[in-house]
Amino acid sequence: MRMHALIIEQNAWIAMAIEDALRELGFTSFDVADCAEEAAALALRRCPDLISSSLRLGTKQGIDAVRSICAGRGTRMVFVTTTAWQVREDHPDVHVVQKPFQPATLKSVVAQAMT
Repeated sequence: MRMHALIIEQNAWIAMAIEDALRELGFTSFDVADCAEEAAALALRRCPDLISSSLRLGTKQGIDAVRSICAGRGTRMVFVTTTAWQVREDHPDVHVVQKPFQPATLKSVVAQAMT
């Protein structure tokens, strides 16, 4: 089964680390965006099975941006952020990974999100 991920991350090194971890989970294709607008355009072009996003996307909140991208699609989402506590407090229903992260932690949370 081919799986596609959209990674929304402003730091190229972190985006590459996320991609590497997702590849190990069986994801076969990736789009990477550094802002909400670019991410929305990429998602329209190819609907992802998973969106990994940082919490702060320039002037937009990552959660709001990702939820609007995913609306009605059933796309899974995982947030990778330095303020995981804030995400858990404000949005207890989302999957979140604390930066800096260990690949094993990210893979575990993604696996939970995909079930």
